[in-house]
Amino acid sequence: MHLLADEAGLPVAFRITAGQAAEYAQAVALLEGRQAEAVIADKGYDSTEIVTTIEALGAVAVIPPRRHWKQPRSYDRALYKQRNLIERCFNRLKQFRRFSTRYCRNIEAFRSCTALACAWIRLQLYVDTA
Repeated sequence: MHLLADEAGLPVAFRITAGQAAEYAQAVALLEGRQAEAVIADKGYDSTEIVTTIEALGAVAVIPPRRHWKQPRSYDRALYKQRNLIERCFNRLKQFRRFSTRYCRNIEAFRSCTALACAWIRLQLYVDTA
């Protein structure tokens, strides 16, 4: 699964793929039509195609370069520390038992379960706990 989260660490969009699928394959599709100042991702998303897509959006690519680059690209290390918000978003999704154990073997059922979990996380912003 590939997840797009906003600056608050809330899920915005996701794509379900096979477990052995490359990480960067769905990144371009997730970024289409989005606006951002910066896009933060881990080394798995370091490819020329993704970086050029991010720059075409008018955003800064905050992705650490993989070791194989002869001319490694620089990135903002202070801004990269904000990536923990994305990891926290995954942690919140994994608190849903059906999501974390993947009881849904059908791809459509798993997609629906993921959509419900993402909606629940976003709806918690509007719940009055007072």
